[in-house]
Parts: sequence; structure tokens; C-alpha cells
Amino acid sequence: MQNESSKSQVNGRVVLAATILGSSMAFIDGTVVNVALPALQNAFHASVADVQWVVESYALMLAALLLAGGSLGDIFGRRKVYVSGVAIFAAASALCGLAQNIDMLIWARSIQGVGAALLVPGSLALITSSFPEETRGQAIGTWSGFSAITAAIGPVIGGWLIEYSTWRWVFFLNLPLALAVILLSAKVPESRNEKASHHLDWPGALLATLGLGGVTYALIEWPSRARHGGHLVTAAAVLGVIALAGFVAVEHWSCAPMVSLKLFRSRNFAGANLLTLFLYASLGGLMFFFPMDLIQIQHYTATEAGATFLPFIAIMFGLSRWAGGLVARYGSRPPLTVGPLVAACGIALFAVVPQSGSYWVTFFPAVVVMGLGMTISVAPLTTTVMNAVPESESGLASGINNAVSRLASLLAVAAFGVVLVTVFNRSLDHHLSQLSLSPNLRAQVDAVRPLLAAAHNPDPIVQHAITESFLSGYRAVIWIATGLAALSAIIAWLLIESGAPTSTERV
Repeated sequence: MQNESSKSQVNGRVVLAATILGSSMAFIDGTVVNVALPALQNAFHASVADVQWVVESYALMLAALLLAGGSLGDIFGRRKVYVSGVAIFAAASALCGLAQNIDMLIWARSIQGVGAALLVPGSLALITSSFPEETRGQAIGTWSGFSAITAAIGPVIGGWLIEYSTWRWVFFLNLPLALAVILLSAKVPESRNEKASHHLDWPGALLATLGLGGVTYALIEWPSRARHGGHLVTAAAVLGVIALAGFVAVEHWSCAPMVSLKLFRSRNFAGANLLTLFLYASLGGLMFFFPMDLIQIQHYTATEAGATFLPFIAIMFGLSRWAGGLVARYGSRPPLTVGPLVAACGIALFAVVPQSGSYWVTFFPAVVVMGLGMTISVAPLTTTVMNAVPESESGLASGINNAVSRLASLLAVAAFGVVLVTVFNRSLDHHLSQLSLSPNLRAQVDAVRPLLAAAHNPDPIVQHAITESFLSGYRAVIWIATGLAALSAIIAWLLIESGAPTSTERV
């Protein structure tokens, strides 16, 4: 008995080490690439649409295939699918690091997203299947804590590598981590769901990918193609909407749907996921454009930009246990109303702080207030989602909510980019109309418009016009993000039931 207990403890440590390292690759990649975007713009002379695709190609495949990846693990073996995801992610990371142009990087990032869709759901599934119920909560807590730490350290290390070496090491860093995960996973016991349906919802996955891809393409490419090639953008948007409508129809009639629509009959489940969509859209849009302001306008180093959000992670890590008990004490509605409102106040501070001065008196208060708001929101949000469905549906409910949060960031980066580019161009036209520029100089400025804040001009007056135009667009984006966070608080107040749901209130 004693030998079996110690063997179980060793297996548990191996499972935790393998899942923490593996999921950390995906979490780090999701944050550190934002810090690398200015360096990528400089290296490839890329437009803002190009670097949007660097982020969006990864997010698109992850959001569209996340639930399918979880189903594959249940059917064919969670360890096997998890290791496959890690291997695909590592191979794609190597391709990213070796990319010779922005198009190659974008395609490699999309392959990374496929790998992440296999490994992200697999990490928690392996923990759930490897730990008994009495120790599972502690194991998940350990996984969450270490994942948060790696997510915090990742941008700092990535920023240092960008500053003192090259952006390519941001991707090569995944290779030794992947090797360690594959070696550790050899000692992880295999598991699968024997009751899982062997009918995968491939039509649903294909329609979700096509739908999200079409809408995302239309949003990103519209500013540059509206005048020339606008018909292609319109066609992509229409096809995307039709594909998404087809996805809903397929999920409604499918005998083994990827997304069970019946779960949305629960008021709390539907309200919590709608709140997730708006709150994470707000956060995702801010996290994409904020490093551009820091590095290209504020002239922070990549290392300093990577460290900016450390207080945010520290607050979430330190107060997450306290926040987890808020639903039991007050019910779901109060924390899910107060949290997004506090986060909205923090996001608004990013728009009003001066564009000069010490980090501690400019961005630090905004990061702290937003971090406190997200801390109050995240754990109660997860608890509300899980409490809103029967225990047998908890894995699917968690997967849907995770997919919604990824979808939110995907759409926010695309839609906020439209706003920023539109406001930037209008503001720049206004500034340039007040200057007496020669036709040649005006043509030079127009040629670098797609670079936004990365555009440079030797004339200080013109450069000032470019900077002010970017800030106008950036502040417009921040105010929209503030509004979305506030809207999520209103949704919580209107849709989330006032008391903690009991088992009789679940679907």
C-alpha cells in the first residue's frame, strides 16, 4: 500500500510537471508575441494588418479547434493527443523562428494554433483523469498558480531576448520546453473517456474555422482594401456570416455537437458566456495595442514593456483564492457586476494618463486597478459557469467558456484594428492638411501610413503629426474597451441570478 501511495505521488508530480510546462508554452506564446510585435514590424517592414495576422492566425485556429481538440483526447487518448499537440506546437515554433518573411511567420503561427488546440484542453484533462477527487482541486490550483507565474515571467524573458538578441528566440524558447514535456509524458498514464461518442463534429469545426476566418479577414483587411479590392472583403464577410449561421444549424441538429446549445438554456450559463465575450474582448484589445504605445511612442525597451503587467499577474495570483470564495458568500451577481466595473475604471486610466513620466505614476495605477477588477471577476465567472450545468457537462461547459474567451480576443484585435486605422487616417489627414507639404513629401507619408506608430519621417513636425494621430486612434480603442467592460457589468446585473444556483436550477 505504501509503495502504491508513493508511486501515485511520483506519477502525480510527473503529470503536474508535464502539464504545467506544456500549457505554459501556449500561455507564454499568447502574451510574449504582443511584446515582439514592434520588433516584427521593424524586421519585416510590416503593416499593422500584417502583425494583426501574426496574432490572429494563432488565435483563429485555437478558438475554432479548441473543443475539437478536447474531444480528440477523450476518444483517442488524452496523453497521445496532448503529446501530439506539443510536438506540432514545437515544430511550428521552429518554423516561426526561421521565418524569412511575414507571410511565412503568419502560416507558421496558424500551425502553432492547431498544436495549442490539442495541448490546451489536454493539460486539464490529464490532471482530472490522473488525480482522485479529494486531491484534484489542489492539483488544479498548483497548475493554475505555476501557469500564472510562467505567463508573467514569459514576457519579461521574451522582452530581454528581443532587446539583447533577436525576436526569433521568443519562438526557439519553446523547443527545450517541448522536449522536456515529451520526455516527461512518457511516464504519464494514458486515459480516455470510454463513454465518449466516436463521432467527431468535423462539419462544426470546419464551419467555425471558415466563419471566424471570413469575419476576421474582413475586419483586418477592410481598412486597406475598402477602396481597392473591397468586393473581396465583402465576399469574405458574407461567407463568414453564412458559415457561422451554418455552424449554429449543424450544432442544433448534430447527434454529437461540438457545442451543446442546450446548455445556453441556463440563464446563468448564457449570461456568464456573454459577459466573458465582452470582458475578454476588452482585455484582449488592450493587450494587443498597449505594447505598441509603450515601445513605439513611449520608447520603453522590450524588457520594460514585458514587465509592465507583472503587478496585474501578482494581484491575480495573490488574491485568486479570496476571489474564489466570493460566490459562496455573496452569490454570482455582486462580484460579476463589481469586478468588470472596477476593470473598466482601470482600462479608462490607460486613456487619460499622460504620455510621459515615470511608470509608477502613469501606467502602474491603471494596471493595479484593472488587475483588481479582473481578479474579482475571473474566479467567480468560472465558478458561475461550472455551477450552471450538471456535473456530467462540466468539461464541455469549461471548454465552451474557454473558447468564448479566445473568440473574444480574436474578434477584438480585428475590430479594434479597424477603429484605430480609421481614426489614425482621419487624424493624420487633418494634421497634414494644415501643413504645406510638397507632393513628394506627402507621398512619402502616405506610403508609410500602414505602419501606424512604426512610421518614421525625418521632418519633426510630420513625425509629431504621425504620433498624435496614432494616439488619437489608440485612445479611441481604449474608450471602446472601457465601454465593453462596463457593458459586461450590466450584463451580469441583468442576466446573472442573484443567488448562487442550486442543483435544481441547473440545466
